[in-house]
Amino acid sequence: MREENLNLLKEKLQEIKEMGWIRNQRPGNAGGVGNTLEDLLEITENNLQIPDFGEWELKSQRAETSSLLTLFHCEPKPRNAGIVPKILLPLYGWSHQEAGTLYPANERSFRQTINAVSYSDRGFKVNVDKNSERIFISFNYQVIDERHAEWRNFVRDNVGIGDINPNPYWTFKEIFQKLNTKLKNLIYVEAETKHIDGQEFFRYNNIDAYADPTLEQFLKLVESGAIYVDFDARTGHNHGTKFRIKSNQTNKLYSHHIKA
Repeated sequence: MREENLNLLKEKLQEIKEMGWIRNQRPGNAGGVGNTLEDLLEITENNLQIPDFGEWELKSQRAETSSLLTLFHCEPKPRNAGIVPKILLPLYGWSHQEAGTLYPANERSFRQTINAVSYSDRGFKVNVDKNSERIFISFNYQVIDERHAEWRNFVRDNVGIGDINPNPYWTFKEIFQKLNTKLKNLIYVEAETKHIDGQEFFRYNNIDAYADPTLEQFLKLVESGAIYVDFDARTGHNHGTKFRIKSNQTNKLYSHHIKA
């Protein structure tokens, strides 16, 4: 079934490649590349953690982008603690840049894209603990950048200078399940872009297929700093916690790479 779905998807993608330049169907949307491709493939847009096209997950980006590629969404444990809305936002969040204008004056933000190589400028870091088989987030008050002195004082006065309690974490088992459901088979498409009379157009040229990710490789990519944890929450809405990867490192996550 996987091979049949791949062949069908390759045929459809080849047809789209031969169409040349295609107008962005979702102008003003950062996800226009993927949304337009989904429209052409007649895939209903969804946020379910299941593959998009049969057994194949479809992801796409603008060729010139330096943005990270989102692998999957997954809120940290312990879930009953409400880590993001009940701990990170109120205790470690900071005033939203649009608080008092677009949002209420008390709107707080917790946006951090962090990896395991170094602490962020606000003192957060990803860690891999192979003994407890967990990926977890730690906090180091001592390394907060001086630019955030006012916020550093807020943290000191409200929760102290110790680590996050409890530490947000994900089990290896949970990561393994994500890899083998949402990401077991991946099609990655890059689109060239250009503007004509103020409208954006895409040309879908580069297509790669990947199969069978491994937990071992995922952990290696986390440890090397190629996979990030991305928090994106504000008081009024949690956009979800994501694991994201440098797109040029995606092939290292998988056992098989097919140039479609």
